[in-house]
This record gives sequence, structure tokens and C-alpha cells, in this order.
Amino acid sequence: MTTALLSTTYFGPVQWYQKLYRYDSVLIEQYETFPKQTFRNRCLIATTNGIQALTVPVCHAGELSSFNFQLSTFNQRISNHGNWRHLHWQALQSAYGESPFFEYYEDDLRPFFTEHNWERLTDYNDAICRKMCELLDIHPTIHHTTEYTPHHPADFREVINPKHPGDDPDFIPRPYYQVYQQKYGFLPNLSILDLLFNMGPESIFYL
Repeated sequence: MTTALLSTTYFGPVQWYQKLYRYDSVLIEQYETFPKQTFRNRCLIATTNGIQALTVPVCHAGELSSFNFQLSTFNQRISNHGNWRHLHWQALQSAYGESPFFEYYEDDLRPFFTEHNWERLTDYNDAICRKMCELLDIHPTIHHTTEYTPHHPADFREVINPKHPGDDPDFIPRPYYQVYQQKYGFLPNLSILDLLFNMGPESIFYL
């Protein structure tokens, strides 16, 4: 039985969901020291101006305690500073409103930006993951770490990275229709939302 070790993600990229689909089970890391500028709290979407990053603001250690300590991903709280939920939903509407399947899925996804208010990032990401798996019609076996896992034979925590992606021979992005492909060409490994809004029920064939 093969198990992949993954980081938590906010509407993770196609590559991340490929692991959920292809491995017998996945283990999501919760006890690493929370790193910045990763898919843990950001996703990449295609817009009329090119690729845009949507980032969930998180609380700094000083906002939660008078002590200076490093937060684990498990303890990372979402910040309510700014109107980011509304801005993220507005960005998705603007970017994908004309895509083939946005209207089909928008009622399923709107509550993540308008109706609920998760405190912990991992809880928010887990809820998103469950909904995305439902919409993709994939049924992964998912577990969470109970302590930090330093080594693992199928470790993708840093391989799936927006800034410095690691080597992953099993992931070869397969082009699919994108709204802005005539302007930018095919943009690989964007958020799973890009695949879903553009390909709908056929998304599973690209994982």
C-alpha cells in the first residue's frame, strides 16, 4: 500500500490532487513549523492579467501569545484582517465567471468565502479538500500526522511548491482548455479550481 505525505493546501494545485487520486492513501502533515509563501495558505489562478496568487492571511505568533514561538501548521490561525474572503470570491468570479462550469459549481464553493468562519487554517483546508473531492468524484483515504514526520518515502511537502517546485517525474501537466489560453498559452499546475471551472466533470481524467 502506497502512502503520500503532503502539506495542507488552500485550494491546492492539480499536482496535489493528483496525489490524492493516485495513491492508496495520503498523510497530511500538521506539525511542521509553518512555512511562508507556500500552497498551505495560497492558491494560483488564471486571470485576464495572468497568474494571480490568492493568499489567506494568517496570525503571527505575537498576535496569539506574549511569548515568541514558532507556530506549527496545526496551530496556525486565520487572520480576519482585511476583507480577504470577499476579495478572493470576487477574484474568482472575475477570473472564471465566463468559464464553462463556474455557474455549475459556484453554489458549492461560495460558502467557503461568505457563510462560514473557520479559525484554524487546517480545519478550513480540510473542509475545502472534502468538498473538492466530492466535486471531482474522487474518494481518497486521508489521515493526518500526530507528530512531525521528518522522513517519508513519498514526501511531497516541499516538492509541491509555488516558488521552488521539486522533482516529480510522475506529474506531467496535461493541457486542458483554459479561458485565457489564447492570451497566455496553457498555464500548468494552477489551483484545482482552474481545472474544475474549465473542465467540470471531465476534471478527473486530468489527475
